[in-house]
Amino acid sequence: MTGGAGPVPTRGFTGRIAADARDRRLPPGQYDAHDAFPVLSAEVTPELAAEDWTFRIDGLVAEPRTWTWDEARALPPGRYEGPIHCVTSWSKLHTVFDGVSLDTFLGAVRPLPTATHVVAYAHTGYTTNLPLSDLVSGRAWIAFDFDGKPLTPAHGGPARLLVPHLYFWKSAKWIAGLRLVDRDEPGFWERNGYHHRGDPWAEERYAGD
Repeated sequence: MTGGAGPVPTRGFTGRIAADARDRRLPPGQYDAHDAFPVLSAEVTPELAAEDWTFRIDGLVAEPRTWTWDEARALPPGRYEGPIHCVTSWSKLHTVFDGVSLDTFLGAVRPLPTATHVVAYAHTGYTTNLPLSDLVSGRAWIAFDFDGKPLTPAHGGPARLLVPHLYFWKSAKWIAGLRLVDRDEPGFWERNGYHHRGDPWAEERYAGD
């Protein structure tokens, strides 16, 4: 879930359900979607060509920078293989995303010591907040491909943020940039009732969970 038509934090979520007792890889309240990859976004999917895509990191960094599509694709490749979890209760236990580790981008801009959080924003205007610590040390990527094929627009193509250890609304589709800040600044869903961090294993779905 990456956007919304209004502040309805229960959109697509039917409540806490029992985890699949047959598979301990599932966080509490999740079910295995197997081959399905549900699309949950109330935003209009943008028509964004790869050649028009850019990615910028600014805010509390030593050297703000913007990458074009060709510049980003020329960086050392990275891959994530593992599960993803949506706040609407589905999980996919076997995924493969290819892109570039966010460590590579952050290394180029050099975050300042005062930077503690990040506001991720999409080319659609959608935003979500994350602790900077959740985006470093091999925990996050800018993803271009899924399962060996370019990301479709419905799934965030040409590029999306991928933070697989958090609920998937944190993995902003159509990623445009990151702004590093010194405080937690809630994004769209966080302002409308969702948890500020979103750890699936702690069932951090709503504010107060």
